[in-house]
Amino acid sequence: MARALFIIDVQNDFTEGGALGVNGGEAVAAGVTQLLAEHGDEYAHVFASRDWHDAEGDNGGHFATGEPDYVTNWPVHCVAGSAGAEYHHALDTKSVDTHISKGQGAHGYSIFEGVTPEGLSLDEVLTDAGITEVDVVGLATDYCVRRSALDAIEHGLQVRVLAGLVAPVDPAAGDVALAEITEAGGVVVPA
Repeated sequence: MARALFIIDVQNDFTEGGALGVNGGEAVAAGVTQLLAEHGDEYAHVFASRDWHDAEGDNGGHFATGEPDYVTNWPVHCVAGSAGAEYHHALDTKSVDTHISKGQGAHGYSIFEGVTPEGLSLDEVLTDAGITEVDVVGLATDYCVRRSALDAIEHGLQVRVLAGLVAPVDPAAGDVALAEITEAGGVVVPA
């Protein structure tokens, strides 16, 4: 049994001052860096996902064409190659083995919806690496962390969410997301 770390969307547009910044985003970036420095050797593989939306079009309705509703559509964010799409500077990515880009022409909430730079699916890389367990950290608890953790459970992985290393858009919705992950069979632990 091998454990991996999923670092979900710790990008400039999701941290304070970004297009969809969440409170605590920068602290999550720094905390994940500390986790990797102190416990990186506990992970057989480290994955980092990032929204990497197309600059043209609405990305399958993900970008609002008018006023965003902040539920099903959003302001423009994390456009591929933009400063907002880059990982936050407090996140040290030197330990990342595989980068997963998601949301090209689509919503892309889950890390499972993305691909590696070589075009491989996450499933392919997980299988090749023999991963059976994952720890999940990142942004935002009530959207991409939630969907990624639930998808990992659906794919038969044992899932732990490190609660001290996630931050929600909405604190109440973040609590609901963590409860939903627990109800689905995941474990929420302090980081």
